[in-house]
Amino acid sequence: MAKVAVIIPAAGAGQRFGGQVKKPFALLDNRPIFIRSIELFLNRADVCQTILTVAPEDFDVVKEKYAANIMIMGIKLVKGGAERHESVRAALPHVDPAAELVCVHDAVRPCVLESWIDQVFAEAVKSGAAILAAPLVGTIKRVAGSGVVDATVPREGLYEAQTPQVFRPDLLRRAYEAMPADFQPSDDAQVVERLGHGVTVVVTDHRNLKITTPGDMSLAAALVKEMGRKPKGPALGAFDEAQW
Repeated sequence: MAKVAVIIPAAGAGQRFGGQVKKPFALLDNRPIFIRSIELFLNRADVCQTILTVAPEDFDVVKEKYAANIMIMGIKLVKGGAERHESVRAALPHVDPAAELVCVHDAVRPCVLESWIDQVFAEAVKSGAAILAAPLVGTIKRVAGSGVVDATVPREGLYEAQTPQVFRPDLLRRAYEAMPADFQPSDDAQVVERLGHGVTVVVTDHRNLKITTPGDMSLAAALVKEMGRKPKGPALGAFDEAQW
């Protein structure tokens, strides 16, 4: 069984989410979204480390407010960057040398099935780079800036990339070291693809929701209940009602 270090980037501003609370720290069925995402990997025999990256301005607050969670869940807290790739790069030096794989998972993607995690871990062992992704099923339109449809795009072979995204540590490090300063990847798979290494897709569906807007919260809450997710971490105690 390959040992896996999990990186949870939670440093982004989440501008599309709006409101006074940053997206990863919003409450989903009375628990912060990022805690629910971390819980996906708790008590797995193959996970040897969990790293949470947060914005530098949030570091001290998170360290104090979620001290019980950080301690009991064994979380390594790291200062991230303004962009996702900056947070992953900041986390890589902290990866346990014993880890044979590095898994990057969105802090705001709390609805992953355990079987999907099993499959993407297993595929990464074989190929060195694997991601979850769902095939696009609707009619895809390319729209001009004026709001008028520019073209209808064939959806055959098109997938929406999801997380977890899992890589051999040496491969992910080399990919980031080779990345030009002006390259702005939207996910870690794109960094590895640029290096020329193939990335294998493990097919999922759109239940693996990334919470992006306030409207996604009710759907995510329904999915969490449907999947039978129960809290694995400690209660938040006196900080339950605290707001950001």
